[in-house]
Amino acid sequence: MFEVRRSYTSSDFPVERVRSAKRGRTVSVALPAHNEADSVASIVTVIVEDLMEAAGIVDELFVLDDCSTDDTAAVAAAAGATVMRSSELLPDVEGPGKGQAMWKALQATSGDLVVYCDADVVNFDSGFVLGLVGPLLARDDVAFVKGFYDRPLEGASTGGGRVTELMARPLITVLYPHLSDLAQPLSGECAARRDVLEAIPFAGGYAVDLGLLIDVTARFGNTSLVQCDLGSRVHRNRPLSQLGPQALAILQLALARCGSTSSPDIERDYSHVLNMPGVEPALVELLELPAVSELPASRLTA
Repeated sequence: MFEVRRSYTSSDFPVERVRSAKRGRTVSVALPAHNEADSVASIVTVIVEDLMEAAGIVDELFVLDDCSTDDTAAVAAAAGATVMRSSELLPDVEGPGKGQAMWKALQATSGDLVVYCDADVVNFDSGFVLGLVGPLLARDDVAFVKGFYDRPLEGASTGGGRVTELMARPLITVLYPHLSDLAQPLSGECAARRDVLEAIPFAGGYAVDLGLLIDVTARFGNTSLVQCDLGSRVHRNRPLSQLGPQALAILQLALARCGSTSSPDIERDYSHVLNMPGVEPALVELLELPAVSELPASRLTA
């Protein structure tokens, strides 16, 4: 089982502790972003001013614009990030999608440690990054750090994370109980050593977060994974009508990873059309992206 004692809070990792623990290692922060022009600039500014210029903790900040139709790329670049469009980076890879963006960003960055943060957070502070990278720098036995937080919903202090509680957590309880003590298994905030991320496949789309947890623990052991309390996360909450595809993607990934099919009618490629009354049918496909370590060198094409 995952051990709760291997749980931290971002306050455990103040700037001075993290900076002294770097010991020559480099840190990349990657922000996959789709139509986040309203929030991405403030996140970039915090990282650039507090963690790059003032503290010297973050060495590289990369925003992967995942087919945005707004000014995400322009405002991120103006705030100081290195920006690339997903369609221009490994354009042969199917997209858009969160998993695809994270996988591409891994290959576009160079840090020894890679931190992923979502770009829609409106109360972002430097503790998000410090809490994620801190355990990796402080402990050589840690391979992967998962963030968790309170998630306000519609004015209430809690209530976010509906796909987590209604789909991911029941599946984890039945199929992957070693992950059952994770507070936010689907959180977008995570960090890992580069060699760890390059050794495992990435699931495309919404399934990527659960896939990383399953694959990291399968390859590197349950105790290689820790979690860190990042406080509170305020962001855009989607209506229920938009959460069905996310939930189906999690279901498909969980079944695929355990090699399970509950019916002969479930296709082995885990591709299904989600039908909900009053909503356009949505095709949800489980895309598997290979481990970067298995790819030919110099695949990046800008």
